[in-house]
Amino acid sequence: MHEFSLAIDLVEQLKEVVTREKATKVVEINVVIGALSGVERVPFEFAFPQAAQDTPLEGAVLIIEEVPLILKCSDCNRETETDDLIMVCPECNSVSVEIVQGKEFLIKSMEVQ
Repeated sequence: MHEFSLAIDLVEQLKEVVTREKATKVVEINVVIGALSGVERVPFEFAFPQAAQDTPLEGAVLIIEEVPLILKCSDCNRETETDDLIMVCPECNSVSVEIVQGKEFLIKSMEVQ
């Protein structure tokens, strides 16, 4: 399960922060998952408590913010949110688009004690 290894990596990164900040417990973690990140929310939510077991993150509240795919068209210069994974501007049908948002998988914030 891909999400389990991501949860383990996340826990390892946060354990380093906990040690560096001389905290004892993580209360809350805010994570951003983009539509194109390749991370599935439900399996990640399931995997996180298992990965956090017996660490300072055990029992922490996991808050996930999902961000949509946003494309910017080089031809018409518009930014558009889309659910379509075909990289075409929905406004002018150009294929000259870049991804502005949607590939994220990052720690936004965390609360420690």
